[in-house]
Amino acid sequence: MSAPAKRAVAIGGGTGLPLVLRCLLDSGYDVTAVVTVADDGGSSGALRRHLGILPPGDIRNCLVALAPPDSELAQVFQYRFEVGEGLAGHSLGNLIIAALVDIEGGFAEAIHAAGELIGARGTVLPSTLEDVVLEAVDAFGSRVTGQARVAQSPGPIRRVCMSPESPAAYRPALEAIASADVVIIGPGSLFTSIIPNLLVSGITEALQETSATVVCVCNVANQRGETTGMTAAQHVDALIAHGLTDAIDVVLLHDSDASPLPEDVPSVDGSVATCQRIEARDIRVVARDLADGENPMHHDAARLCRTLREVL
Repeated sequence: MSAPAKRAVAIGGGTGLPLVLRCLLDSGYDVTAVVTVADDGGSSGALRRHLGILPPGDIRNCLVALAPPDSELAQVFQYRFEVGEGLAGHSLGNLIIAALVDIEGGFAEAIHAAGELIGARGTVLPSTLEDVVLEAVDAFGSRVTGQARVAQSPGPIRRVCMSPESPAAYRPALEAIASADVVIIGPGSLFTSIIPNLLVSGITEALQETSATVVCVCNVANQRGETTGMTAAQHVDALIAHGLTDAIDVVLLHDSDASPLPEDVPSVDGSVATCQRIEARDIRVVARDLADGENPMHHDAARLCRTLREVL
């Protein structure tokens, strides 16, 4: 009788999390995604305003990542209307999840039903079921309200908080972290996709108490505005400042000394000095060439997966 699969939890949102989910699936893990519901831009924001539901976009992307590779329905979920009054800008998957909220009677129930519909080979959980608003303070001391506005901030963000303060965690998300063998945080937008999950009551405590290996995957490049000029050590400092004291075991980062990015790419400094600063916090650092050669703003999927397997 074969041993049960090890359990992995990936925490974040945006476009970075699906990359990790596919890697964990391919590595044989029982996978759970814990996803932010702070998004208020684009299709998700419109559905929040018009229907009063939580944002489905990041949830949809994770469900699609967990779908079988040859799933035609996954392609349908990602179809985005380019024209049509009231439809332009919406992805069909978002609309399906919105319909399932009404049919199933709740957001969590809709995610479960959408997962079954698409044949998801893992679980997707919102970090909270409360209607939350992200707020930030930038480097100039100005307050910015709303996830989309924070993401478009012209200046670096220093700290974020949530309204209401410390929203209740979705209990299955806490249970998944507690029972995990490994937890992956990131990659993704630091202040608008990753840290919002840490502002949910109980999430940071669960990460500090879990026996899982907690791995932070640092972004290859900074986002102009939100994280302008931040080093990998400052990314880690931000996570710690938002509750992850003594919770991170390993940091994966792009080795910017050995594999510098093109000059026009706002590379996250992953130099030897930066690595040493992170290691001074008693955190193991693994630096590799992780950038996508064709799109150096992002991770190369194969390289990231190979490095994660090495670490885990």
